[in-house]
Amino acid sequence: MNAFYKRSVGQIEARRISPNDSNYFVLLFDEKDGGTICVAVVEIFTVGGKTPPNTHRAADELFFVLSGQGRALCNGQATELRKGDALLVKPGSEHIVENTGDKKLYTLTVMVPDEKFGALIRRGTPVELDDEDRAVLCG
Repeated sequence: MNAFYKRSVGQIEARRISPNDSNYFVLLFDEKDGGTICVAVVEIFTVGGKTPPNTHRAADELFFVLSGQGRALCNGQATELRKGDALLVKPGSEHIVENTGDKKLYTLTVMVPDEKFGALIRRGTPVELDDEDRAVLCG
């Protein structure tokens, strides 16, 4: 068994869970790619985009803002998000993350355990990454 699993931008793809979703995911690691119990993605929110209200039964979900600005609503409590902010959503908490800025919002999102979220993303619609996406992903 390897001690690490590495992927580069050229090896990753983006997917939307549902065709009309305003956010999409660059899948970095999950059970299939990496053999891990977590799922790690770069989540990309279009201008005005947001997640649907969602809750995870047993998973902690971490959002780390890489670029852009947004707001999270967790069990009725709102908090603003900016580059460099980290947000941890505990299991059982209904939450929405939305882009409130005039550019895309990018978060490194990690969910532990995966709760089959990686498989859900894999079944989604492929999305072509644009120049802005590649610039944020490659620094």
